[in-house]
Amino acid sequence: MKLLIKNGILITPQGETKADLLIKDGKIAAISKNIEEDCKVINAQGKHVLPGLVDIHVHFREPGFEGKEDIESGSKAAVKGGVTQVCCMPNTNPVCDNAVVATYIRARAAEVNLCKVNPIGAITKGEQGETLADIGRMKSAGVVALSDDGKSVMNSYVMRLAMEYANGFGLKCLCHCEDKNLADGGAVNEGFNSTVAGLKGIPRAAEDIMISREIALSESLDIPVHICHVSTYSGVEIIRSAKARGVKVTAETCPHYFILTDGIITSYNTFTKVNPPVREQRDVDEIIRGLQDGTLDCIVTDHAPHSLKDKQVEYNSAAFGISGIETSLALSYTYLVKTGKLTLCELVQRMCARPAQILNLTGGELKEGAPADIAVVDFDKSYVIDGSAFVSKGKNTPFNGYEVYGVVEYTLVDGEIKYCNK
Repeated sequence: MKLLIKNGILITPQGETKADLLIKDGKIAAISKNIEEDCKVINAQGKHVLPGLVDIHVHFREPGFEGKEDIESGSKAAVKGGVTQVCCMPNTNPVCDNAVVATYIRARAAEVNLCKVNPIGAITKGEQGETLADIGRMKSAGVVALSDDGKSVMNSYVMRLAMEYANGFGLKCLCHCEDKNLADGGAVNEGFNSTVAGLKGIPRAAEDIMISREIALSESLDIPVHICHVSTYSGVEIIRSAKARGVKVTAETCPHYFILTDGIITSYNTFTKVNPPVREQRDVDEIIRGLQDGTLDCIVTDHAPHSLKDKQVEYNSAAFGISGIETSLALSYTYLVKTGKLTLCELVQRMCARPAQILNLTGGELKEGAPADIAVVDFDKSYVIDGSAFVSKGKNTPFNGYEVYGVVEYTLVDGEIKYCNK
């Protein structure tokens, strides 16, 4: 099968260039000026051609929580957002802590045949933080990383063993950093607005303490570690200092942490409830600086869809999570590129190439011989976010009514059109 994308503005490892892109047999066969080929043509005049986004932190909920999301609905939402590859966290039911569940997820993804879906295995059995999961068999079944996301492994000795065993199998631990004892059942950021709202707060220290521990283990063992969804200014500073010392730490953040502040919680809209919580302006500012200087390697969504019954309850009882995979590119472009904080090439690096590199995944770049995982995007076109129109089963977005720029026109996976906005 051949496909030609003509007249687009390509974002390649060398930078931005006007060129044509030829796809053959699922690969990028050529990037050049004025390619002529007898095949189907996509005219990308005035549009940008990007590598498909690689989101290494999502929750597709299947198996067990298909009322919130399943692999099919999550994959449809992904390709609508220009995402061609995802990594699914293991807090399913049953937990993805064994080869059987990992094999099931890969089989369902192949059946759905939209975006590429990589399972992440649990660090501990049942995500209970006590006994290591069967890491070797999960690796053989295709997991690409390990995490107890949603929880921290509170026992430092267990976490040390996990990092050592994971490293032996070529896997990396992705760490949800929260001291659950210090968080103590909190719902929002601890500060002025939690007091105004009368909601129990989670202090920054609950996150920072665990970031520091994971870095200390990484430095002591000389083993890579990845820090999930950084939300605090102080966490960014801890990671920056560690990187300067040569610690093998990488880190991610999400759009809600570089856009929103905790003033939104005074509306009591449970769509704003997320873990870790959105914090204050000084946190937003430092997270942006961390993205600018590379302290924060990548932007992910932590796509956490919930049914309305999980959210339409009293704030303290509502589920944590934001549904974000359909809007991450447009939000990031609008609030980082249009505001001059990052260039488009830098944004693509943080949403495509770098996350792929962190987990040793194929894709993330437009170059000859690479998989033809591609998004064609009109960044001149705007739209207003409406969660009720999401393809995802999760309509829980705090960004309802926000005008954003960046409409995905086509998403291709291995050269096949998986989404077309026509």
